Amino acid sequence: MYIILPVARGIFERELKGILQGDLEMLDKVTRSCDEEETVNYKRIHDSPFIVMRAAGSFGVDLMALRGDIGFPIEVKSSKFSTLRFSQSTRVTNQAEDMIEKCGKAGLVPIYAYRLKGRRGDAWRLFTLPVKKQFKGQQRTLYRRLPKARVTPKDYFVMKWEDGFPLNEFIDYICSD
Repeated sequence: MYIILPVARGIFERELKGILQGDLEMLDKVTRSCDEEETVNYKRIHDSPFIVMRAAGSFGVDLMALRGDIGFPIEVKSSKFSTLRFSQSTRVTNQAEDMIEKCGKAGLVPIYAYRLKGRRGDAWRLFTLPVKKQFKGQQRTLYRRLPKARVTPKDYFVMKWEDGFPLNEFIDYICSD
């Protein structure tokens, strides 16, 4: 059984928000068990942080990250299991489909941030959902770079944590000149 616990997710929303805002206290906390390269990558966000807003209520987007050169909506998921199967919840599946539709219309890449509970080192992995729209500029580059959630024959999304883009590498990538 694969369960997503919404109560604990708020903790991880705040954690991701702090990371993307370049909050040094949060960066120190999340890098305690990281190796040297992961730590260096994480700390790069301090000089090029995002403005990150938490959504009030569940509208299919938990966070919105904005910076002069790029912005994207983020849905945060967490689990102690390495595989998230959206087929376990109609609400989660509907939420993903709604996010695809809205992001497609707005020209924004939908990002899923998946936090593996109990994981030492970089516990965050990023994914996007398959969107039919052709993105432009930075959004196109971002969409091409992020791994897509797999779609089952019955049209459910599946994310395997180990297949995701490590958050520390994402930060290194978006903070590169």
